[in-house]
Amino acid sequence: MAREPALIIFARAPIAGETKTRLIPALGAAGAAALYRCFLLDTLAQACHTPASVIVAVAEPCHLNPVRALVEEACAEASLIVQSGANLGERIANAVRQAFARGFPRAVVIGSDSPSLPPDRLSQALDLSGHRDLVLGPSLDGGYYLIGLRALLPELFRGIAWSSDTVLLDTLGVARRSGVSVALLEPWYDVDTPQDLSLLRTHLTALSLAGGPIPCPRTWEYLQRLPEGEKP
Repeated sequence: MAREPALIIFARAPIAGETKTRLIPALGAAGAAALYRCFLLDTLAQACHTPASVIVAVAEPCHLNPVRALVEEACAEASLIVQSGANLGERIANAVRQAFARGFPRAVVIGSDSPSLPPDRLSQALDLSGHRDLVLGPSLDGGYYLIGLRALLPELFRGIAWSSDTVLLDTLGVARRSGVSVALLEPWYDVDTPQDLSLLRTHLTALSLAGGPIPCPRTWEYLQRLPEGEKP
């Protein structure tokens, strides 16, 4: 039986016109897909340095081979599964269920839309998941960028208005009514829109000017290569 926790990364293949479509007005279809490719590589590289077994949950069966190539580049020891479910909640619950079925004692799920997430945030979440029933990383858009569980709690994924700005509050309400213990990480941001992209670039530029480490080097390199007219 596995002793280390599972770190599950939700991922898509970087397909032009299908990936990060809300960034297409700023970057074009090919540019949005290329940027997401950097997001995923950076997320994988961070995950690979945590005390966890990395599982990449791809959105569709047809995404397996393209994502596998990126996994082999950035975190070769990760395994891959395919997401299943009618909505995001079902997909998260089913991925966690698979991890527990493999014998992992707890599971942390993250997306691949927060490339600038500080590396220690993942280790903190993995540690807290051993002491709390539920760990959440609040996102600035009202959702969460991370969820950690030490037992499957299906009620957390029912009756939630997914992709709305009430996801976090609704989930905390369910947790409170269910009597589960909760730990909250520091808030962070996803990059989904041109406005988010501007925030990311400003943030990384400030880190670079301050001489601080860049948590997402592939993403930063890509943003620096953008022609002036395409820079957010």
